[in-house]
Amino acid sequence: MSESTQRRVTIQRTSTGHFTATNDRGGTIEFGTGSDTDGTGFTPVELLLAAIGGCTAADVDGATSRHVEPTGFAVTVTGNKISDELGNRMTDLVVSFSVAFPDGDAGDRARTIVPRAVRASHDRLCTVSRTIELGTQVTATVEEA
Repeated sequence: MSESTQRRVTIQRTSTGHFTATNDRGGTIEFGTGSDTDGTGFTPVELLLAAIGGCTAADVDGATSRHVEPTGFAVTVTGNKISDELGNRMTDLVVSFSVAFPDGDAGDRARTIVPRAVRASHDRLCTVSRTIELGTQVTATVEEA
């Protein structure tokens, strides 16, 4: 039996500018317009950056942690939010890795894998960044409630 290729999340409004996304497995994440009480909630743009970084982080972690557990593993994703004749969008997206491993043969092997794993994730494995780079049409529809 083959796995379905479809992925889905459902977004529910919880209050003005606040939403909860739920996946088919029941997981949830709250986000909004950045107007929450303490101003710390994720915006959709920040979730996009997190998705890019999380996707490639999972690829690199899978390739390296089978050799040794990292002593440090951080990914930072940056970009510029602009508005121009094409509308609102992100430009200059950069994914930066800072990964450290313990001394020894296993750590040395893992360190040598990082650049190759980052490249493989970027070039073919990370569904999120590949979708952005290749461009995929988004269709918006309205259904009766």
